[in-house]
Amino acid sequence: GSFPALYPGYPPQAGGYPPQAGGYPPQAGGYPPQAGGYPPQAGGYPPQAGGYPPQAGGYPPQPSGYPPQPGGYPPQAGYPGAPSPNHPMPGYGGAPAPMPVYPKVPSPNPSMPAYGGGAMPIAPPINRGFRGTIKDYPGADPLKDVEVLRKAMKGFGTDEQAIIDLLGSRSIRQRVPMPRSYKTSYGKDLIKDLHSELSGDFRILVLAMLKSPAEFDAYELHSAIKGAGTDEACLIEILSSRSNAEIKEINRIYKQEYKKTLEDAISGDTSGHFRRLLISLAQGNRDERPNVDISLAKQDAQALYAAGENKLGTDESKFNAILCARSKPHLRAVFLEYQQMCGRDIEKSIDREMSGDLESGMKAVVKCIKNTPGYFAERLYKSMKGAGTKDKTLIRIMVTRSEVDMLDIRQEYVKNYGKSLYTHISGDTSGDYKKLLLKLCGGSD
Repeated sequence: GSFPALYPGYPPQAGGYPPQAGGYPPQAGGYPPQAGGYPPQAGGYPPQAGGYPPQAGGYPPQPSGYPPQPGGYPPQAGYPGAPSPNHPMPGYGGAPAPMPVYPKVPSPNPSMPAYGGGAMPIAPPINRGFRGTIKDYPGADPLKDVEVLRKAMKGFGTDEQAIIDLLGSRSIRQRVPMPRSYKTSYGKDLIKDLHSELSGDFRILVLAMLKSPAEFDAYELHSAIKGAGTDEACLIEILSSRSNAEIKEINRIYKQEYKKTLEDAISGDTSGHFRRLLISLAQGNRDERPNVDISLAKQDAQALYAAGENKLGTDESKFNAILCARSKPHLRAVFLEYQQMCGRDIEKSIDREMSGDLESGMKAVVKCIKNTPGYFAERLYKSMKGAGTKDKTLIRIMVTRSEVDMLDIRQEYVKNYGKSLYTHISGDTSGDYKKLLLKLCGGSD
């Protein structure tokens, strides 16, 4: 059956849990040990940042930041006003989502410590500020920047280092207008010029860095679908980690660029409950209210238990409805309630109840909601471990998270894999490609 009208009325903070931003500090070690010793990676959800880097309400023209050009160039030559009108950037949210605060409740089952009982100390930071590695370069001048690019490509050979130094020190909103400024100054296509001057993974990375976040996401979704074999993990990665506003913008650009809707593309390339999961996520219609009602979280946890572990067979559509419609802070509460209720991590239940693409898809959605930086750290680790590097994944995550939560990803990486992301990238890549990736990575913690 379907849900009753999504959370009828959703009483504001029933029971008076104060809405506290932030989340369980990452050091809180996993779930209570009685759960069969799942690795702590499952627990301690750090605060979740949104998807794209925060951007002034869709970056309006801000002539202010740039001194008026000598010779009276009009201020619209400045970065923030430059995106072409057909690619406006919506205000990408980057605020950490609030987390529920669990009061000390008597545990229904004495062998399981109640949430307030020390299993997960709660000290939510209110707002941890910017968690990315690439910031706006102060006083950057777009016309000077494209002159640097032009010089790097003119004449014999290419000055890759100049390209690395420039692109590695400009934020997304300073990079996106470069193709237009380049065309304004030289009447040439920057993307084509770079394409013919560069090659390999370095070229792929450079071109990725010149797309707006939604353009790049749409491009990645399109290439995950077209061609032989679908990159299912890429589809889930993007659709489960972006906000509603971001997903709506991706849908708009997808249709504009590829002349069919994202939903039609997904439908034509996937099937069954996995297709339904992707289409649900692609609606960009998840509840985004910050408040969490613990009694509703308990109801959802019970519904998931009844739909899986507690019945013969599995009601996949119940999992789908809860995982795709509920807010992320609410789901984090649901996962904790679920663990307490049946003594098993929801990921383990999904393992037992599902298989194939649906199993890996549902688990990825759970991981991403539970601990977004931890999820991306794992994706990065897997892209580099073993023989051969999955460069597409490595590039996508380094580019898309560099202004969102790269600092948190680095923290999770070293905590979970015992060496820094910087070290791993250094050992796994080489040349100009490596140099630019390391700029996106930032420090070598």
